[in-house]
Amino acid sequence: MYALYALGPQIEAPYGYLRFGLIYVLSGITGVVLSMALNPFRSVGASGAIFGLIGALGAYLYRHRKAFGGYGQRRLANIVTIAAINLLIGLSPGIDNWGHLGGLLGGATLAVLIGPRLELETDYSTGQIAVVDQTPLASRGIGLAAFCLGLLVLTGAVIVYRAGR
Repeated sequence: MYALYALGPQIEAPYGYLRFGLIYVLSGITGVVLSMALNPFRSVGASGAIFGLIGALGAYLYRHRKAFGGYGQRRLANIVTIAAINLLIGLSPGIDNWGHLGGLLGGATLAVLIGPRLELETDYSTGQIAVVDQTPLASRGIGLAAFCLGLLVLTGAVIVYRAGR
């Protein structure tokens, strides 16, 4: 819960509540599916979704690295370090690193597919400069649908695979 409290506002601000919710839920599901595929034990918790938020924040910082300059590069290095440390901790017995990795990959992939692409626009009549999302969520439906379809197919394949073991 603390990770959600600490990371949530940083991700919701640029992504908006709808994208944030989609990334959180779908990366959590991605983590569960990878865990089901590669972990013989049952897994519980929302850590895959938290790793999805880490992946989404990393992808956002990477996508906008030029705009953020040195500050963004330091934050990106910090996010990579946090993910790496937590994945190393996840090598301990009883921790489902497959779920973490699945969430991380799911969040980063979703960030690329549905994340904002922010650019500065100038209104030359007023001189006002605004940050504008060049790819609003409504224009990202095909990417989101493809991700969900792929996740559904992967889930079905994992269920069939596990039933046959």
